[in-house]
Amino acid sequence: MSVNRYFQLDVFTRHAGGGNPLGVVVAADDWDEASMQRFAAWTGLVETTFLLAPTTAAASYRVRIFTPVREIAFAGHPSIGSAHAALEAGIVQPDDGRLVQECQAGLLPLLVDAHAGARCLFVQAPRARTLRTGIHAHPLLAGLLEGIRLGPLEPAFIEGGRRWWLAEFADVSSVRAWRPDHAAIAALAADSDSLGLCIFARNIDQTCDLVVRAFPAGVGIVEDPASGAANGLIAAWIAESEPAGALAHGYTVSQGREIGHDAEILVRIDSDGPVWVGGQTQTVLSGELRWPS
Repeated sequence: MSVNRYFQLDVFTRHAGGGNPLGVVVAADDWDEASMQRFAAWTGLVETTFLLAPTTAAASYRVRIFTPVREIAFAGHPSIGSAHAALEAGIVQPDDGRLVQECQAGLLPLLVDAHAGARCLFVQAPRARTLRTGIHAHPLLAGLLEGIRLGPLEPAFIEGGRRWWLAEFADVSSVRAWRPDHAAIAALAADSDSLGLCIFARNIDQTCDLVVRAFPAGVGIVEDPASGAANGLIAAWIAESEPAGALAHGYTVSQGREIGHDAEILVRIDSDGPVWVGGQTQTVLSGELRWPS
């Protein structure tokens, strides 16, 4: 029987109940992979993470990330939430406002930014590369977007820690009202070894800069309330396509309202290329976990 400290968090939100839930098991070094996978399936959360001792002195901690069905190399909200849990548990301290996460995607820097009493955490997204562009880059993509009035950026297939198809819609109302063919998204994800399709539109009312919806059918999720990895790839695509544009150095994102959430994601884009995705995290549950080995 393993006994561990356990957190259940809400990531990318100022108030519990608005972001993306995450479970974090602390000091899970004695857990084997099968136990991790069973627990992640039991929680039923989009992702559950396990904090471990790092294998290199360059890292603050190590994390393994599991969906209910498999382990994944990287995801944004589990990275932000895992750093939050590591800080809350007292197992790490920032060094000049920075942490380094070790995961299957490598060593990823994190920023700890405390402002006006609210702590925001930012993870540096893995470097992105554009694999394909255009609405006809895949027949299933063209079918999914048929009849949609698209925005200035052409659709793109981007890789960076995860692989996503991205499509900019012409306006926010079209994003919020869209009822996609989830089976077609799942087929697109399977055929391209990707998570699925992420759509976005620029917001003109200035409550946020971008409205985003993500459909990761490739891992069996209908819609994600807040996706750090997908937003990191959107930011990379914007920075590459519009280096002098209004969003080229960062912006705010609203995601999840269509499924009863209200996530706020902050994006920073450095002038030399790195993308940082972050926001606030709230602790909802903190206690003792007992799980059979």
